[in-house]
Amino acid sequence: MYKFLFVIGFTMVFAFAAAAQTADTASTGKKDTIKKASNTAPGSFAPPIKKEKAYHPDSLHSPHKAVMHSLMVPGWGQLYNHRWWKVPIIYGGIGLLASAVIFNQKYYSEFITLARYRERGVAPVKGDKYYDDYILYANVSDQNIRDVADNSRRNRDLSILGILAAWGIQTIDAYIDAKFIHSFTVDNDLSMKVTPGLIGQPVYAQNVNSAFIPALKITFTF
Repeated sequence: MYKFLFVIGFTMVFAFAAAAQTADTASTGKKDTIKKASNTAPGSFAPPIKKEKAYHPDSLHSPHKAVMHSLMVPGWGQLYNHRWWKVPIIYGGIGLLASAVIFNQKYYSEFITLARYRERGVAPVKGDKYYDDYILYANVSDQNIRDVADNSRRNRDLSILGILAAWGIQTIDAYIDAKFIHSFTVDNDLSMKVTPGLIGQPVYAQNVNSAFIPALKITFTF
């Protein structure tokens, strides 16, 4: 019985002693020093973020207008988005594909005409457009002439599809750029900070003098 009362009394004394250690910040006017930093995850004591990321979207910039410009004239949407450096790339690619169309169309017209001459069993007379070519390829088989014509036609068609694909891609690119400018443009405050530091050497590279080597730390802020 006495042991039970002793345990209860000891527990109550310990509880009052622990309560007496709690700082009364309300009466003293002092703030609790163990306060979680603001702008951090729950339970984190990391320092608060000094400067939030600033976003400056352009609500007047229209993705629809960028798409319509690019559909009408390749590269116009990029100029609208102030991405002028993309225009030479667009026209360079479309120009190469257009030259491939012209090149393959020339050979297709030439060899399909020669193939039709042979199918009809007639020969062009001197002065006709493909007379010299007919004489030049006189020893080439009819099947080879037909194969060259088919290959030229296929390459021409693929080049035309390539132009359409490039047109569509540059339209999508203009839309994406305009969408980011309209809604997701990030602050242009770009800064760089260079600080000295030390890098730990690997175990196999450590010497007796130092286990660290000097280095420079470069931090970019976007």
